[in-house]
Formats: sequence, C-alpha cells, structure tokens
Amino acid sequence: RQAQQFLFTPGIGVVRDAKIARELAPIHSMHDPTEGGLAEGLHELAVAAEVGLIIEEEQIPVFPETRELCRVYQINPLGLIASGALLFTAAPEHEERILEGFARHGEPCARIGRVVEKEQGVMLRARGKLYPLPRFPKDEILKIFR
Repeated sequence: RQAQQFLFTPGIGVVRDAKIARELAPIHSMHDPTEGGLAEGLHELAVAAEVGLIIEEEQIPVFPETRELCRVYQINPLGLIASGALLFTAAPEHEERILEGFARHGEPCARIGRVVEKEQGVMLRARGKLYPLPRFPKDEILKIFR
C-alpha cells in the first residue's frame, strides 16, 4: 500500500530539491533520472559533463518497498524508473554543508560517489570490487508487464 502512494509520498517532483541544492553550494551539474533508472541517469550525467564516475553501491538509498518489489519481480533497482530522484554534483568540500542542509529541510540526501577523470569510465564499486556501471536500454519496470 505504501508503495502505491510513492507518486505522492515521497513524490516525483525535484524542483524543491534543486532549489535547496542551489542554495547550499555551487552545483556543477544536475539531472533528474527517470526511465532507465539511476544507472542510466548517471551515465547521461557523465556524458554531458565529460567526466567519469565512481559510484558506491552501498551508499545508494533504496526504499525497503522498492527492494522487496525488485526481489519479487527480479528487477535490478539501478535500472528501475527513478522519477523523484535528483542527481547533482558539487565540489567535495561542500559535502557536509549539503548533507546537513538537506537534513534541516527534512529531505533525504546521500553521497553516492565521486567524479573522476573521463578515462576512468563510469564504474560501480560493489562488494569491494569495481565494475562498469550497468546500462539499461529498457527500463527494468517493463519486466513486470511481460
């Protein structure tokens, strides 16, 4: 039942979060990942900014309801529609101010990775090893409708 309300709570708008981020620190890039999920959004952000990324799998927040639905339907949450999420990059020295500022506004925020040289690629650190961040040409949610 709670997952059925995700459209409204937490919601799919990112304008408030974008304004909060902009007020807290100089933001280098922003992207609202939707179809193709977080992974495709990160790839798109890296291409647009001409950078590489190292993403820490353990730092990616996933709602318990999402985790359970992904388990039941054998869906990778990294490729699942991510409406309502906002990706942004800022200099590392602003991390603490950003995290504390979002907390003061009652909005979740997590540091999930770091920007690296483009030649390093877009990588995922999982269980202590680096792998290329997977691509999802089709959103994982489509697996439910087979």
